[in-house]
Amino acid sequence: MLDPARSYDLIGDVHGCAHTLEHLLDRLGYHKQGGVWRHTSRQALFLGDIIDRGPRIRESLHIVHDMVEADQARCIMGNHEFNALGWSTPAMPGSGKQYVREHVPRHERLIQATLDQFAQHPGDWHDFLGWFYELPLFLDAGRFRLVHACWDAGLIEPLRRQHPDGCIDAHFLQASAVKGSFACQVFDRLLRGTDMRLPGGRTLTGADGLSRAFFRTKFWEDDPQTYGDVVFQPDALPDEVACAPLSPEQKSALLRYGVDEPLLFVGHYWRSGRPAAIRPNLACLDYSAVLYGKLVAYRLDHETRIDPRKFVWVDVERPEAI
Repeated sequence: MLDPARSYDLIGDVHGCAHTLEHLLDRLGYHKQGGVWRHTSRQALFLGDIIDRGPRIRESLHIVHDMVEADQARCIMGNHEFNALGWSTPAMPGSGKQYVREHVPRHERLIQATLDQFAQHPGDWHDFLGWFYELPLFLDAGRFRLVHACWDAGLIEPLRRQHPDGCIDAHFLQASAVKGSFACQVFDRLLRGTDMRLPGGRTLTGADGLSRAFFRTKFWEDDPQTYGDVVFQPDALPDEVACAPLSPEQKSALLRYGVDEPLLFVGHYWRSGRPAAIRPNLACLDYSAVLYGKLVAYRLDHETRIDPRKFVWVDVERPEAI
């Protein structure tokens, strides 16, 4: 599906920051020709989450879609594209749900900016929803891999047997509404990552106003001992929770991505600070652009370990810049 000998520019979560995306493409040496951003020798690879939250979601989708159609880019599915499909797709009869992604206030809050910006362009939105089915859940070039949140070989291999190109259909989407189903596990793990329940049945309310009983975990930690060792979310755990020890059962249940496996690039995790590798074979390229962080790319050529000099980014400092 990808030429492993080609050079690529991997780009993190855009979230409707169309102007910032154009600044980044320009910095990477792409030029707009015939309405499409093009490079003479490289191809852009987007890690998903093009939609939601930002001020120019429709424009962002057109930029990425047109690059893909012109063979100037590839794009994988993020959890927000999946959410949009689920929001728009009726659930299977007998599932107890009206839609794959139920229309509750919490879900509506996440997609509202996208719905608002397409309110006067229903045909456009219909076409983009159809295009989302063409976005694979992962890309594997052999020496490097892309997935939005988490590479889980135990789910990817059977998924690859069912859907060799990594793209799913409406039936698979509807099946994901059934808790515990294979489709539900695939979407939850690949597009949202691993998580763990907070100890003692407690919940925490984050800076986004949402209360959570689960937090995201680092699937790349080799020997975690405490909750603080595996937490990965914008809001820090309270000290008493961070210091709490993990049980042997919790440790054994954690997914691990080995240091000897191919290069892996993900988005999703709202990092901050100066872009850098998490480990020599793993990098997250989501640096919270829509929260006035950075829109980040990694310039991949033929290296087998991540080169810290090859991160490129645009700082987002003003609302009108994104």
